[in-house]
Amino acid sequence: MTVAERRFAERAKELKDLGLQERFARIYATNLWSDPETRSGVGSTLDSTKVVRAELPNALRQLKARVLLDVPCGDFGWMQHTDLTGIKYIGGDIVPSIVEQNQRRYANESRHFMQLDLTRDSLPDADVLLCRDCLVHLSYANIRAVFANIARSNVRYVLMTSFPGRRDNYDVADGDWRALDFGAPPFSLPAPSLTILEECAEEEGSYADKSLAAWPVEALRGTIKKGH
Repeated sequence: MTVAERRFAERAKELKDLGLQERFARIYATNLWSDPETRSGVGSTLDSTKVVRAELPNALRQLKARVLLDVPCGDFGWMQHTDLTGIKYIGGDIVPSIVEQNQRRYANESRHFMQLDLTRDSLPDADVLLCRDCLVHLSYANIRAVFANIARSNVRYVLMTSFPGRRDNYDVADGDWRALDFGAPPFSLPAPSLTILEECAEEEGSYADKSLAAWPVEALRGTIKKGH
């Protein structure tokens, strides 16, 4: 059991009857993941994002991205240290206090923050939607809702966390955590357009396959049509 799973199990009863926004607001406000650097969790520390920060600019160039939508953006801790020269950045999060803080601290002419529920809110037009360390915390029902919502948008690519080759996907309650392989059932997405291997060292290297993988949104539409 990972740290994230243990922390959630300790607070599961307290979170059980909360809606999605309230649940993640409580997780953030109480620093459920107990990381001293960022309340967004250990996966969002500068050390954990070292490879992502180095590789993301090149990935965005390969995808010909001019507009990046980042949901959930969290506290913008590591992203502020990423080279986004020439990119319009839109950060979205379901937690209002995070959005207000980020807008106050970091907004400028090329950077904007807004409250977004990825399961249902209309998404701004973007070339790439970065959805890192998000769906691993959602139930299958809400992952399907996210896919359907993205499919309705004008986003071209989704770049999301996947653990390739695991083949053991299972459902969890919203706010809990597990590794997901989006190439395996019940998602069965085709091979991604590109992959960033994050070189994750968490849990003594148990999740060394953690990756950011990019799929054209059309691949998500195909999955929805198949009833996954």
